[in-house]
Amino acid sequence: MAEAMAERVALFASQVQNRRFNTATLQILEAVLVTKDVPSLLETRSALRDLLRSQAMAALGEISGKATDHKLYIVEFFVRAFALVGDVESCLVLKYEALVLRESKYLKDHDLEVAYEEWITFAKDSLDNGFYTIAAKGFENAILCIQSNINLDPGTAADHTINKIKGPRDMATRLIASHSVQTESAEYLQRKATRVYQNCSLSSVTRKYVASSMFRYGIKKRNIQKLYHSRGLNRDVGGPYT
Repeated sequence: MAEAMAERVALFASQVQNRRFNTATLQILEAVLVTKDVPSLLETRSALRDLLRSQAMAALGEISGKATDHKLYIVEFFVRAFALVGDVESCLVLKYEALVLRESKYLKDHDLEVAYEEWITFAKDSLDNGFYTIAAKGFENAILCIQSNINLDPGTAADHTINKIKGPRDMATRLIASHSVQTESAEYLQRKATRVYQNCSLSSVTRKYVASSMFRYGIKKRNIQKLYHSRGLNRDVGGPYT
């Protein structure tokens, strides 16, 4: 079983490295991920995520001068591949890039126009998965999409739709701020904990030093007292000439 999985992983890697971005390659990936061995599956998923991330960067760099349709085809392949291996972040990032690319080109090709529903779906997926920044951008783009295509009048259905979108957009914005505050708070508490530890260590060393000094001083004082006491006894026994 392990050998068969290794062979399928190697085959998938070869397909991607040879730029065979097609359904057959995705089917190989699906076959790789069909296993009941959970530890092996988790390890394989992690390796595949790393492979896909490096190959996606390389492939997208290679097609910078290609036609929009070709770019979208490659992006869609990686979106589906990242979805299969459970890399939600990479999947959403590429979805966002594809939507932005379509918006930038649709004036020349109206088939590429992005509907506001697509932006809303993307934004909700991002919000549900904790990616608040791109969620806020998605909701904002949905609003801009409506405003650029519809002549709004107060009370219209379009106006009502925009107001509904503003709710989750504002929530995403608040969560961005909250996340930033939480991050800053965590960093502050970490710094404070470090300072407290350092101070405790220093005061501990100081206390040990003071205690040690006092102990040595006590012994010294006691020895002096014993010496004086001994001399006093000798004077009493032997007189002044002793």
